[in-house]
Amino acid sequence: MILCVVGPTGVGKTKLSETLAVKYDAVVVNCDSMQVYREMNIGTAKFTKEENLGQPHELFDIVDPNEVYTVYDYQKDLRAVLSKYKGRNVVIVGGTGLYLKAGLYNYEFQDREKNEDYEGYSNEELYEMLVKKGNADGVHENNRRRLISRLNSTGNNSLKDELLYDDVYFIGLTTARDKLYEKLDSRVDKMLEDGLLEEVEGLYNKYGFTKALRTGISYKEIVIYLKGLVTLDEATRILKQQNRNYAKRQYTWFNHQMDIRWFEVNYEDFNETIKEVISYIG
Repeated sequence: MILCVVGPTGVGKTKLSETLAVKYDAVVVNCDSMQVYREMNIGTAKFTKEENLGQPHELFDIVDPNEVYTVYDYQKDLRAVLSKYKGRNVVIVGGTGLYLKAGLYNYEFQDREKNEDYEGYSNEELYEMLVKKGNADGVHENNRRRLISRLNSTGNNSLKDELLYDDVYFIGLTTARDKLYEKLDSRVDKMLEDGLLEEVEGLYNKYGFTKALRTGISYKEIVIYLKGLVTLDEATRILKQQNRNYAKRQYTWFNHQMDIRWFEVNYEDFNETIKEVISYIG
């Protein structure tokens, strides 16, 4: 079976996925668009040695921060992993919903030679088209070039509801917004304590302002601080707000694109949450 552990950033997906992997002797597969990158550990909240309970892990740390990795790449890689472990339980964990849907569903990519220029469409119309396709995350309505690029990479009929695999469970973790935001703020403070500044500075000096650093929350905010454009307090405030905004977008995406069974997280006794999920799986 395939267990998909999803939900907003910072909610507790890693702990649940590692526990389920042990329970069902499963392979843990990453579904976070930033955790595919090597050396990007603190800012992506990648699982630590302490959190690793000994099961095999796939699609973590597979490309360098100066390489471009797309949803199309992930689709191929996830399906290859599922083929490799056919007959074995798999836990897919992460909050990048588009990657998950592209990998598990009949998600088709448009031939690049047939890319459209969308002449005659307003930016607002292009953005609404992306929203309907469930692929507007991270694209600003005024960025026409990126709107068109995203539409072409998505394809005209890409988001289909035909699930390609059997015995799939979509398990979502959730909590009250105020509690989640408090946890996200605390996580940012912890990242800074653990050396986020040093991590970002090292990556920036080694690779430059790559796409991974430009798009990864926790990285672009620190880079603008390193460039002297904002103070550290301002960068921290922006980073906390970006995490909140991202969590909102994740909720919206999963609620509109997938049939998720949501579980309220019991942070006082996380084992109770684990028991509820296991009872649901059966």
